[in-house]
Amino acid sequence: MLDSLLNVALGLLASAISAGLGWIAHTLRRRRRTGRVREFFGMPPGSDCLLVVNRHTAGTSSKSVSRNDVYALMELAALIKECGARADVTGHDQVRQGLGDKAEFCLGGPESNERTAAHLRNWLPGVAFTPPPAGTAHGSTITVGEQEFRFTDTGDRPSAYVLLARIQAAPERRPVFLIAGQTATSNHAAVRHLTGHHRELARTHGAHGTFAVVLRVVNPGAYGPDVVELAADVTDLALVAAA
Repeated sequence: MLDSLLNVALGLLASAISAGLGWIAHTLRRRRRTGRVREFFGMPPGSDCLLVVNRHTAGTSSKSVSRNDVYALMELAALIKECGARADVTGHDQVRQGLGDKAEFCLGGPESNERTAAHLRNWLPGVAFTPPPAGTAHGSTITVGEQEFRFTDTGDRPSAYVLLARIQAAPERRPVFLIAGQTATSNHAAVRHLTGHHRELARTHGAHGTFAVVLRVVNPGAYGPDVVELAADVTDLALVAAA
């Protein structure tokens, strides 16, 4: 009888130890994963983060924001909360500060976000956004070097493109993430790609430094922001002013 009780007690103790070790291992993995996320986005716990909001290009008010851009901001807010940082939301025409003191997410192309236009001029001079012809609803053409990425809503594979970039002035400075799309849906798609594939981006481009990629949003009219593929890595071309 005593042997049976002892075996039961030893079994329960072994189960408790195994469960405790499993919980500790899971906690350590989660902390390491969260630490890598915080490092990539430059958001240690308790830090401040700048969310720069663009304007709705078709809106009548300078403070109007597209619905899909609001969705993108909500996903960024969830990421910021996951990192334990605090979001400071501000309009694109109200920012009067440099970069590097806090992590920054800048949403929208240069036609809808003055802050984006400044970042492109100063840090990614090889990227150009050419507005569509007057009277058309097409998005701006993104040009990097000799590569052109044109918005199209006709044919077999309608496409919208978005520039996703991380600008880091120095390793010890906080990064700026630039999400500059041809449409609000492409902005949302880039944010979803950034939050869902940051580990792959970190493996490819490193946890620090500047990179720039162009993403293709496949048939956004049918699939919204869900189907995204890499169109080109334009880091080298983006850093050099076009001839």
